[in-house]
Amino acid sequence: MPKKRSFIKQFWKDKKMVGSVRPSSRFLAEKMLKNIDFKNDKIIIELGPGTGVFTDLIIERMSPDAKLLVFELNKTFIRNLKKKIKDERVILINDSAEKIKEYLEINNLNKADIILSSLPLSNFPLKLKETIIENSHQALHDSGKFIQFQYSLNSKKMFKSIFNRVSITFTLLNFPPAFVYTCEKK
Repeated sequence: MPKKRSFIKQFWKDKKMVGSVRPSSRFLAEKMLKNIDFKNDKIIIELGPGTGVFTDLIIERMSPDAKLLVFELNKTFIRNLKKKIKDERVILINDSAEKIKEYLEINNLNKADIILSSLPLSNFPLKLKETIIENSHQALHDSGKFIQFQYSLNSKKMFKSIFNRVSITFTLLNFPPAFVYTCEKK
């Protein structure tokens, strides 16, 4: 099944877990990856990859000695990712983003350099959203970055309460248009 049709089907099946009727655009992907130093960022985590628009670009750009942990709860999406990704640097995880620290430990990884999130946080209950963001913050190196896109500015206050520095960019070239939050620990 083509990516877009599969994505739309999953959206209608579970709107709380799939935040849009369409996969992210290449323009949004470029904005999301802009603040990643692929030469030096060796441990990258992706939350909610869906069809893998960002995942494919990360794999193309990451160093040969880097690791990418990918968290996806949707069974259809994770099954499709497992079929298409055959890179030993990538660890596909069919579990909740809440368990980010647990999976770093299981894979003998200390802290992440980058956490890239496409999770539809505005669809989540407040406690789950806070737990994911707090666990992500704790899972990052002191100089690590958490990069998240959203379709609104509703999460701005929460990100600013957890991270020392938050910058926001915007792209119209996505449907719907999106805000990209880059959150830094220091």
